[in-house]
Amino acid sequence: MSPIDRRLLLHLNWPLLGFTFLLFGLGVLNLYSASGYRMGDEVSLMPYYHKQFIWGLVGMGCLVAFMLFDYRYLAHIAWPLMFATVVLLALVLVVGKTVYGAQRWLTFGGFNFQPSELAKFSVLILGALLLSKKQTRLGWLGLFQVLLVGLVPAGLIVVEPDLGSGLNVLLLLGGLILYQGLTGGVLKTLLIALPLTVPMGWFFLKPYQKQRILTLIDPSKDPLGTGYHIIQSRIAIGSGQLWGKGFLEGTQSQLRFLPEKHTDFAVAVFAEEWGFVGSIALVALFCVFLYLIFVTARGAKDRFGSFLAAGVFFYFFWQILINMGMVVGIMPVVGIPLPFVSYGGSATIVNFCLIGLVLNVSMRRFMFKK
Repeated sequence: MSPIDRRLLLHLNWPLLGFTFLLFGLGVLNLYSASGYRMGDEVSLMPYYHKQFIWGLVGMGCLVAFMLFDYRYLAHIAWPLMFATVVLLALVLVVGKTVYGAQRWLTFGGFNFQPSELAKFSVLILGALLLSKKQTRLGWLGLFQVLLVGLVPAGLIVVEPDLGSGLNVLLLLGGLILYQGLTGGVLKTLLIALPLTVPMGWFFLKPYQKQRILTLIDPSKDPLGTGYHIIQSRIAIGSGQLWGKGFLEGTQSQLRFLPEKHTDFAVAVFAEEWGFVGSIALVALFCVFLYLIFVTARGAKDRFGSFLAAGVFFYFFWQILINMGMVVGIMPVVGIPLPFVSYGGSATIVNFCLIGLVLNVSMRRFMFKK
């Protein structure tokens, strides 16, 4: 099928494309403000927003590339891609580049590559392939088989250590499993067992990870140390009040009280400048964005396409929920960015690629030849 077939364009999910660009535009605008710091009456700008814009352009090119091929071909590369991902993740632990104590990158010809980003695609594609072949809800054997897809790469990522990305992979797969459904016996057992086993995870956490959880309970215990991020984030959000202080007028961010204001806590900058009303509007935009992805999943032509789109839905859903939760102080800080709003080249490009995949599924929902 020709990639420029006019029928494909007719079936393109234009609203989803529009909301994606709208969120990215708001993100760059917010980063423009987050890039600023005030010295007296003058405001100087760091190059974050500029780089983000360039990465966005690269991401848009990737979005188009991910739209053009028939997504069903991904089923043929699911296992080789997972194998390559596991090899690269293992290679990171041996010869990876270490930055701030984390060994997460491989360097090729001067470029840094983070295999954990590839793991998100691998788990999404292989998980969607396996689940699309199951016509009934998952029993214990089926659940175990699917979980193995995520446990191996997630375990390697957590060892780097990168708890946020490892958690992201597992939550994506968990969403796909819920989308497929579990048998009644498995679901009841998990609902009882999980709350009892989760506390045991405490003994496997590193000291700084335990400290993050203790800080969540009472950030005032270490207001200038581990509690500083959450306290300053809450102050920034609260100071925005109903209508906000206005664009480029956020004192917490402009005077550099708010840490990580261009990455994990970028939405706190938005809340300070646009207030409660602006924050609700941003949440509403994300809700519509997620709804459009979910509708694509439900309307896909085949089960594989449906699970691919559903996986993208859960990927964004968990990222949005966890990032906003940690910014307002109801979840521990685990380093998960807000899609299209937080600064980051790899994450921005991956986000556009995933939307391209959803658009791919949407475009071909009427086009299959049996």
